[in-house]
Amino acid sequence: MKTVADPLTRSPVHPRGPTPIFLPMDPSLSYDLLRNLTTPVVAITCARTGQRNGMITDGAIRASIVPDVPRLVVQIHKWHLTHEIVSETGRFAVHLLHVGQTDVVTKLGFASGRERDKLADVPHRIGVTGCPILEDCYAWFDCTVLNRMDAGYSTFFLGQAVEVGRRSGDQVLEPGHLRETLPPDFREQYLPNLEAAQALARPLAWLLTPAAG
Repeated sequence: MKTVADPLTRSPVHPRGPTPIFLPMDPSLSYDLLRNLTTPVVAITCARTGQRNGMITDGAIRASIVPDVPRLVVQIHKWHLTHEIVSETGRFAVHLLHVGQTDVVTKLGFASGRERDKLADVPHRIGVTGCPILEDCYAWFDCTVLNRMDAGYSTFFLGQAVEVGRRSGDQVLEPGHLRETLPPDFREQYLPNLEAAQALARPLAWLLTPAAG
């Protein structure tokens, strides 16, 4: 028997039975609680023949406890140009931003790379994987993709860092600090952009259903 539930008001639970069940949950509460699991703000860059791109996310985490096996995971939504390029090339670079880089967020996070070259006025060089490496950031990781996981509306890419570096800044940029320091005109755009992304993600997220048992 297939379980049907309203994804806006219910959350999956794994019982000791053949079919998942859904219990009522306040979406605003769960969203606010999950915000505690967001990572520092990072810029992801990538490139393919004749095209380069960069984007902003707070979805990058360490994926290795072994010092000589530097790995990380990034989550990229499928509608982003970055997703298309990373899926094609198997390469990306992650940059931890510092608190003085709100301007980089406005350049890479509030426009589409399908419409213009977002890196045109962001100083960078080309890394060993061919990805752009920002000249100013807290730290950077130039990566090749080892594995990937489909999450419905996004893909999780497991990356092996082939080169890393420390740049400048004393403190990484956190999402809360970013929201507080965005210039007023970008702050006005932030919530509509978030709501538009949530609308795109919602039907795709529920293409995946919880496992039974």
